[in-house]
Amino acid sequence: MVKKLLLILAILLLIPFKVSAADIVPQYVSIEYTHTLGLYQAPNEIVLYKEPSESSNILHSISWIGSQIFPETVKPKDLFVVYLPLKNLAMLAVTDETEDWVQVIYNNRTGAKGWIKKDDPYRFMSWIMFYNMYGKKYGLNLMKEAPAAAKDIHTATDDKSQVVGVINMPQKINLTAIKGNWALVSVYDMDRTPKTGFVRWRSNDGVKYYFPALK
Repeated sequence: MVKKLLLILAILLLIPFKVSAADIVPQYVSIEYTHTLGLYQAPNEIVLYKEPSESSNILHSISWIGSQIFPETVKPKDLFVVYLPLKNLAMLAVTDETEDWVQVIYNNRTGAKGWIKKDDPYRFMSWIMFYNMYGKKYGLNLMKEAPAAAKDIHTATDDKSQVVGVINMPQKINLTAIKGNWALVSVYDMDRTPKTGFVRWRSNDGVKYYFPALK
């Protein structure tokens, strides 16, 4: 398997595939990844099985490195939730997990799913782990078309708690902590006045209003 991977990666580096190298980071409120557990950092060779067993049928095999993907008919936006080719970083939405396997969405247009055998236990991150890791490092972006209520800054993790500010045109949203569906943030708006409190980063149904500002 290792020799095969090295051979495929060598071919990818030599063949000039015409694949878009644009970053992919969610920008709009969407229900696409609502019923998911988190994200899985994609290995450079993705082998997708029908069931969580190596004796199961292989649904798809995809190799990638940076901006090059094979087969070239696979489009990054259809495959990944997050895709930063210059960092060789890509992530897939996870819909189920066992001790040794994760079920992922490998076609965002059709919702097609397959199982990947874990080669590293740290590749899978729950949404809260993902936000704690990347949100604290890069801050958060307010998703476009987020409801007005998502811009309210509260004193506590309760929709009925006091609203102490509103996010208008944020220059930066720093994440301090995640508590359930709420995020403790410090916000710097265009008026340069710092605002601190809790915002809803996702709805009770899992619809996300904020996403780590990956770069």
